[in-house]
Amino acid sequence: MSEPAGDTPLPLDGLRILDLSRILAGPTCTQYLGDLGADVLKIERPGAGDDTRKWGPPYLKGPDGQDTQESAYYLSSNRSKRSVAVNIATEDGQALVKRLLRSCDVLVENYKVGGLKKYGLAYEDLKAEFPGLVYCSITGFGQTGPYAKRAGYDFLAQGLGGIMSITGAPDGEPMKVGVGIADVMCGMYAATAILAALRHRDRTGEGQHIDACLLDAQVAWLVNEGCNYLLSGAVPKRLGNEHPNIVPYKVFECADGHVILAVGNDSQFQKWCRFAGADDLAVDPRFATNSLRIANRAALYEAMPPYMARKTIDQWVDGLAEIGVPCSPVNTIDRVFEDPQVQARGMRLDLPHPEAGGDGTVPLIANPIKFSNSPIRYRHPPPTRGQHTAEVLEELLDLDTAELDRLRAAGAIE
Repeated sequence: MSEPAGDTPLPLDGLRILDLSRILAGPTCTQYLGDLGADVLKIERPGAGDDTRKWGPPYLKGPDGQDTQESAYYLSSNRSKRSVAVNIATEDGQALVKRLLRSCDVLVENYKVGGLKKYGLAYEDLKAEFPGLVYCSITGFGQTGPYAKRAGYDFLAQGLGGIMSITGAPDGEPMKVGVGIADVMCGMYAATAILAALRHRDRTGEGQHIDACLLDAQVAWLVNEGCNYLLSGAVPKRLGNEHPNIVPYKVFECADGHVILAVGNDSQFQKWCRFAGADDLAVDPRFATNSLRIANRAALYEAMPPYMARKTIDQWVDGLAEIGVPCSPVNTIDRVFEDPQVQARGMRLDLPHPEAGGDGTVPLIANPIKFSNSPIRYRHPPPTRGQHTAEVLEELLDLDTAELDRLRAAGAIE
């Protein structure tokens, strides 16, 4: 993937974010904004740092082949940031954060509701001094409502938010999505909200408080299934790999494995029938339209397997692609990164890392956004804990060596 010249402006150049978040939702949000050019100052607790640093194995291997303290989980959502180790439980640490805020546009935090009040860093504590500040709080259940003070995690949000009730085999147990998708989607919603709030700030001079939470985000991305219920009153059920509104749309076993067939309209169904040699299904009145195929779902799915078993994965995928019928293999994660389309799109990213062994790089998943005029440039690998403490405090606060030493001795920084 080509990169622009080093002096090409990134979309969010000039924007600075004070990041008090950890785990996944907040770091996903700030990594995304950092990739787009924002200067993200990740504030970490001295001696400990982001909780996910310890969420391994696997860990990045150092030059000696031994595990470093950089877990794959932490590395997945913390590039494009500078790490500043500040103890906000100390008065000196709180004062440093407020001084840093003078040059920041955004604060992102994911403490429990009211958790930053005791440090004088809640929105109500800061809004008068920083009227243009966009302050984004990410929690499990939001700032209001009966669950507001509860601790919230992705798994709980997936359960409460309904996605588990429609995920998994019809005769199996409710199943969570294989990654922390409530966290990730909340982070993405939060990033969008921050950009909208900055647009409002630039127009009016007013900052504001953004209240984002995992449960709201999870309910929001029930999308079509949520609206299916709201319109019909019928509670959606688990369909395994089937689709509630499109048939045929599922995983089928073929001659040498499994493929996904995703027929989106009646024309595609007729094309599949011709390619499969299923002339009887093409003229069967039960399957003439998508609505009829939904009504006769069980009969169609009983009739299709013998036809699907006649061809290999490659024959189905390549042959159906030529006639415009969506079909795909079911890749394992290793095959994802070997896929020629994924490689052509540059979705694996290797960044130099100060603790990496081997070739000195850490493998990451790239940002999926492609800009025509301001391509993403990856300026920082995921930082080690406190890697940029002195750099940032000298650059933004003009602190000298003596003051940095005093703050370290007082336990305010690392």
